[in-house]
Amino acid sequence: MRTVCRHFLPLAAITAAAALALAGCGGGGTDETPGAQPEEVGKVELVHAGQLTACVYPYFAPYNFVEDGEIKGFDPALMGELAKDLDLTLFMRETPFEAIESAVALDMEDCDIASSSITITEGRRAKADFSEPYYYSTMGMLVSEASGIDSIDSLAGKTIGVQQGTTGEKWAKLNLDPNSLLTYESVPDQATALAAGEVDGIVNDVPTLEPYVTDSAHIMTALAEAEEFGFMVKKGNTALLNAVNRTLERVHQDGTYDQLMTQWITAASNSE
Repeated sequence: MRTVCRHFLPLAAITAAAALALAGCGGGGTDETPGAQPEEVGKVELVHAGQLTACVYPYFAPYNFVEDGEIKGFDPALMGELAKDLDLTLFMRETPFEAIESAVALDMEDCDIASSSITITEGRRAKADFSEPYYYSTMGMLVSEASGIDSIDSLAGKTIGVQQGTTGEKWAKLNLDPNSLLTYESVPDQATALAAGEVDGIVNDVPTLEPYVTDSAHIMTALAEAEEFGFMVKKGNTALLNAVNRTLERVHQDGTYDQLMTQWITAASNSE
């Protein structure tokens, strides 16, 4: 199986509680190892025959990132397992996040599946079908020490950077003064703005912010409840959705999930 891919940033590991929660998502054990079934493979509709095409916005390490011209990370590794189960070649297509989370990329048949650390929300469920959750993440805010921010109540008059199209942006618009927000395309763009003093803080998933913690910036966590990441497929693509869920079940049961967590999440944290 060949992975065609398209700045690696080390990040912290998921919490033990989240890992335990994920372990429960795979479902109960069965007598045979789960995985795509022959009849299921035959029913999967693909944009390109013999190829699993996954849309990804690769600027969200350690889940998706570019290194040496290839898209790597936790999500692509899971997509590799799905492609293996389906006996397909994997192609990771770099795609703007707005086109992914809005399901436009799926509807336009740019890809078969969206794999980009997408939080499962009711609004997104209305546009596409989601797999079972494969990861749980917590939203946080990286703030400048000089800003004096130590709680949500101390954000009045502060300028906060958000990533376009994310649940972090939605949270900020609902909980903060919309006039205090500046929008950026990616986490690196947000971090650059914070370092330059353009904003007082930035909102995103805690693991993506941890590489940017310094003596002059720290993370204020627990802005919202833990979020569930899922893979998106086009509405009605039941065969592919079932195949994704069976692969997620398999990797939990045979230990592959834990190996990938160690390789992509824990290793990133230990490199700090």
